[in-house]
Amino acid sequence: MDIPRIIIAALRGGAGKTIISIGIIAAWTNLGKKVAPFKKGPDYIDAGWLALAAGRPCYNLDTFMIKEEQVLNSFLSRFINRDIAVIEGNRGLYDGIDVEGNTSTAELAKLLKAPVVLCIDCTKTTRTMAAVVSGCMQFDPDVKIKGVILNRIAGPRHENILRKSIEHYCGISVLGAVPKLGKQNFPERHMGLIPTPEHTWAKDSIAAVSQTASKYLDLTAIEEIANQASKSTINEQHPPKSPLEGGLRGVLTSNGQPAPRIGIVKDSAFQFYYPENIEALISLGAKTVFISPFSDSAIPPVDALYIGGGFPETHAKELAEKVTFKQQLKSLAEDGLPIYAECGGLMYLGKELVLDGKSYPMADVLPVVFGLSKRPQGHGYTIIKVERENPYFKVGAEIRGHEFHYSRVLKWMGADNDLVFCMKRGAGFINKKDGVCYKNVLATYTHIHALGTPFWANALVQNAISYRNKSKKGF
Repeated sequence: MDIPRIIIAALRGGAGKTIISIGIIAAWTNLGKKVAPFKKGPDYIDAGWLALAAGRPCYNLDTFMIKEEQVLNSFLSRFINRDIAVIEGNRGLYDGIDVEGNTSTAELAKLLKAPVVLCIDCTKTTRTMAAVVSGCMQFDPDVKIKGVILNRIAGPRHENILRKSIEHYCGISVLGAVPKLGKQNFPERHMGLIPTPEHTWAKDSIAAVSQTASKYLDLTAIEEIANQASKSTINEQHPPKSPLEGGLRGVLTSNGQPAPRIGIVKDSAFQFYYPENIEALISLGAKTVFISPFSDSAIPPVDALYIGGGFPETHAKELAEKVTFKQQLKSLAEDGLPIYAECGGLMYLGKELVLDGKSYPMADVLPVVFGLSKRPQGHGYTIIKVERENPYFKVGAEIRGHEFHYSRVLKWMGADNDLVFCMKRGAGFINKKDGVCYKNVLATYTHIHALGTPFWANALVQNAISYRNKSKKGF
């Protein structure tokens, strides 16, 4: 299978690679190409923008949470019936979790045998940037840096010096030069870009950056680099197969019973879901039902709930006002409805959310009050060990995920036995613990990926079937 592919990387976070990646994807999509978008690393927001630009889901490729073979399988299977793959890196090209560069964008580039285009922030620098690019090229010769995009250029003279210096000393092409853009089409928050569901003019922003890419980038040259990569096969020893194959089998409805219904709370407050997580539930026979306290006055008949992360703090007033939805959610939790919640979902299940001294009542399922800090309270990859019994994970299991939250626990009125995870890496909920468990509810700051934690989907579907088969109250 020929796979034209390219990785857009940078020297650091904030250099503009997300905007450049969005622009390239949108421009090619407008030309009729079927672009397969991917995002390196744990990320929901950038992936949402890349998906909107391509008009199809963006999948994450992360070698910390997911085994390398599964990353390859996911990449290969998601490319089928596509023309070209664009992978946006994260952080700096060689930034990883250790001195060897594990989990870095460079590591992924070698795994996928994908050429790299560096997006460099050229603010207040000229010839020195040639030395930096040259250093990146020599640092690991197995990482194939094939071109450079100059970003935030001050003017023609600035561009000319940079272009000549890099092409002369590094022997690679400058594939475009983007000036400093006065208008901010992509407003930011503490986690980066504002997510697309909250950005009412998101499509206008995509259209604007597509025009920018078409005007300032050599899209033909970038495509040629991607096409050259298709000569390097990556599937001879790793044939494409379903990314859900393996650990996500075995849970099927039987005896002609209807599929279990799993409600997914998805809206502008709760929007952080990996597509693979939802696909994993569907692959096991579940029917997913998208609901929201903003659009649904009541929770429809469901056999389980999945509440992802997001920004409940920016919607605290509206969430607090949806009293009927909250009351029903609490009643269902008391009845034993399986509920799995991550980060923002954890906050919503608490008693209160305190912002600027004002308290907003939440669902009151869990005995905890949350507040918001100015600095991250948990940031990066996590490793958790399951220490106590719970409905979803076996005691002794070790799970890899990630956390990124500014919220913190102001008041915890539960017991130590209610926290089922021990943090081997990461901050967690409180006192290096996480995983608040109550009846069939499990809520945690750690986000997991279904390809890396396949038994999660099995457990949620199995719990949904068990709940459906028991006598339901209130439906």
